[in-house]
Amino acid sequence: MSTCRRSAAIRALSVLVLVVLAATATAQDPVYREKNQYPVLEEIEAAREARQAERQALVDAADERAAELAEREKDQARALRLDWSGIDVPDGPGAFDAAWHNPPVPQYYTGSCWAFCSISYLESEIARLHDREIKLSEMWIVYWEYVEKARRFLREYGHSVVAEGSQDHGTLEVCRLYGVVPAEAYRGVLTEDGRFDHTPMMAELRGYLAWVKESGTWDEERNLAYVRSILDAHMGPPPTEFEYRGRRYTPRSFFDQVCALDLDAYVSIVSRLDEPFGEYVLLDVRDNWRRKDDYLNLPLETWTRVLRGALGAGHTVALGGDNSEVGMDGLHDAAVIPSWDIPAAHIDQAARELRIYNGQTTDDHGVHAVALEEHGGREWLLIKDSNRSSRLGEHEGYYMWDIDYVRLKMLAILVHEDHLEGLLPDG
Repeated sequence: MSTCRRSAAIRALSVLVLVVLAATATAQDPVYREKNQYPVLEEIEAAREARQAERQALVDAADERAAELAEREKDQARALRLDWSGIDVPDGPGAFDAAWHNPPVPQYYTGSCWAFCSISYLESEIARLHDREIKLSEMWIVYWEYVEKARRFLREYGHSVVAEGSQDHGTLEVCRLYGVVPAEAYRGVLTEDGRFDHTPMMAELRGYLAWVKESGTWDEERNLAYVRSILDAHMGPPPTEFEYRGRRYTPRSFFDQVCALDLDAYVSIVSRLDEPFGEYVLLDVRDNWRRKDDYLNLPLETWTRVLRGALGAGHTVALGGDNSEVGMDGLHDAAVIPSWDIPAAHIDQAARELRIYNGQTTDDHGVHAVALEEHGGREWLLIKDSNRSSRLGEHEGYYMWDIDYVRLKMLAILVHEDHLEGLLPDG
């Protein structure tokens, strides 16, 4: 074959290859089409979903029946209570010659009874010592107590309690660190109705501190700033200064100049067998999150004598202890120890200690005792209370407690040192 003919043949073959390649490329272009259908698998899936729906319908029906049963049981539930028909209870607060105190304030949906009772006590002390009638802000105390709880949580790397409860000394400590303000200067609530509800705030605060612990982000300054932002969002930011009766004050100057209390003059007393009498001891309860060990431990009879002496002198005391007993009844505004629980003659140091030891007596509430009177053969304390149960009866915010209830069930008393002459370890 000549060179010319070979060249022509090669050119023809090249053209043919290009044509074939062009045709092939066109055949491989991407296209969209409907997804493949798998009727058998779809039938299986539909059957599976039908079975699941049938089972879920059974579960829903069972849940509904259980909820109805639980609601019915709740409606029909009965609590063991005392038959009050044979007990002569004082007619109400008017039957007592009570020391001055502000009217009861409800704590609503909070666990801050400790602040309400101790602030009420300090108000009465200001009136007793300085003849000044002042309504102080409980929520100021609560706000800064949460800041201090968070601070200790951070410094202890999560090994400290951040909950709603505290002790009377919490109020004293906040006054030392931050001063105090009148109620009109800080309401501590942002809702129009003024009712406290700390449930959302506590959920947010605990959630944040749990994140701090999990992430190991222990920077105190940054974390406390965020803690305060949570408190500010729910309670409102506390004031740095305010006007009161025509004068400007800071919280510190208001406490020093207007309240003018010597906080070192106040002592909490307990009565326990597991620690030596006459010494300062630790009150080992959850709400003592500071782990304060400055509770003066006294024998029960001495402890009771201090209580009687303070109230008998027309002074008041703050009490902390157990309010979940069958003999406490908000519908009757009263509390006693039933004889079928323990006869009065058998209420002594051992009976008291047994209930502390076995957990029957717990630290779950704080109140303010403002008077002591004899009536119907019993000694009765008039109790100012912030708890919801004290608003079930005729005298909202008040209880009348038999002194035996206090002797058996109260853990601690906050009193002025004037009532502890000869009992303090250093004097």
